[in-house]
Amino acid sequence: MVNRELVIDVASSGISIALLENKKIVELSRDTITSGDFSVADVYLGKVKKIMPSLNAAFVDIGHDKDAFIHYLDLGYHFQSLNNFVTHNTSNAKKQSFTKAKMAEPLEKEGKITSFLKQGQPIMVQIVKEAISTKGPRLTSEISIAGRNMVLIPFSDKISISQKISSNEEKKRLRRLIKSELPPNYGAIVRTAAEGKSGEILKDELSSLIGRWDECCKKLKTFKKPELLIREINRTSAILRDMLNGSFNNIYVNNQSVYNEIKGFITNIEPEKEKIVKLYRGKVGIFEHYGVAKQIKSIFGRVVSLKSGAYMIIEHTEALHVIDVNSGIRMKSGNSQETHALEVNLLAAEEIARQLRVRDIGGIIVIDFIDMHNSENKSLLYNKIQKLMENDRAKHNILPLTKFGLMQITRQRVRPELNIKNDETCPTCHGSGHISPSVVFDSQLKSQIAYFVSKAKDKRLTVAVHPYVAAYLKQGFPSLRLKWCFQYKCRIKIKADSSFSYLESKIYDDNGKKTNG
Repeated sequence: MVNRELVIDVASSGISIALLENKKIVELSRDTITSGDFSVADVYLGKVKKIMPSLNAAFVDIGHDKDAFIHYLDLGYHFQSLNNFVTHNTSNAKKQSFTKAKMAEPLEKEGKITSFLKQGQPIMVQIVKEAISTKGPRLTSEISIAGRNMVLIPFSDKISISQKISSNEEKKRLRRLIKSELPPNYGAIVRTAAEGKSGEILKDELSSLIGRWDECCKKLKTFKKPELLIREINRTSAILRDMLNGSFNNIYVNNQSVYNEIKGFITNIEPEKEKIVKLYRGKVGIFEHYGVAKQIKSIFGRVVSLKSGAYMIIEHTEALHVIDVNSGIRMKSGNSQETHALEVNLLAAEEIARQLRVRDIGGIIVIDFIDMHNSENKSLLYNKIQKLMENDRAKHNILPLTKFGLMQITRQRVRPELNIKNDETCPTCHGSGHISPSVVFDSQLKSQIAYFVSKAKDKRLTVAVHPYVAAYLKQGFPSLRLKWCFQYKCRIKIKADSSFSYLESKIYDDNGKKTNG
């Protein structure tokens, strides 16, 4: 059974969320607190900026520096109904009730965007892909409002049930229940999480989703400039909404207000899981405490090490990602070349499936596995990576190995790839390449402590250093730490921090205030 845990680090710059499976990080999300950012699923009232007949698409101004893009096929099956409703409510003082809006003819699959859009007209759109590189956000006019158990679709007449719900009786129950509660002009997609849920819970959520759409409709007024109509819930709640299931064991967070928000969210959707939310109050960083910081440093990089000397090289080009699998020095005596290649490839497959999720790599991925000649081994590798990527929430497609040993994967990309640079400027030499002799490091640290003890009123200090240095300072009896405590008549606590370089140190007073650089 997979042990799933969520570790949430709340800082002044934003929120970092790490999903752990059996203590190994498999997904990492960083939500930076900046103004003007767009999120997937945000709904806007935009303005058609430019029609591109050759692309059968249009650019839409939604209030960002980069114009967003919408293709004819993304207008949606019921675009004319939505467009008539938006046009009426942005150009008439008397508003039209959504449930009384008339359904227009559905859009044909093959048509011209010039027949339905013109420059300057208002258009309701929803972001399906964030701005990536030089491209603006990708849009759709097929609006959907996601909840924990269902997705509400305005201007639709269909009720779809998740295929992962195997019981036909349960499917019929859910269909009858949702159909009886849906007002006119609404459709819905019932998610897997709805299986077994009581009618009261589903009715309450449906009412909440309809309420969000009603608020959106109320914001339609005389059109002057692009406007945000519906903001998707924050990244933390979205991850909880989409991922929380029976195998989710713990959620750790280091901020009281976010803890209250998450606990309230879970209490509303699944009260019995309230106890899995835990507030972390430790002095060590939450990512450091749960081993996330160390894993991040080892995961992100051009070269990714595997067991027993094998490694992978991950390269990113403008068009695709390339992953090269190498055996390195990994070779067991007595094994044939074919057996050795299979072992390394299977080992690499596990790490590749993890890397795609952690880095959120999207687009085209080409993997150069070690050559194998046995067709059964090729099928075994193909089936293995398919199995490993079953838990990947991003839509993906995997092709079998070619005769050159290449595997091609396409993976949905809705946000920019997460790329964390672990190369750091040396805090000791500041990039000069020259440092003072390491043998005098303890003397320099002793001098700093002496200086700050003489200046501080409260003689209690915390010295943060690399774990190896921390072990050196605390070894023996009396240790250097004890000698300094007696010598300067103060209390000194040594704190090991694996994010530090070997000769990096920071000294904090009793209030946690840093006393040196």
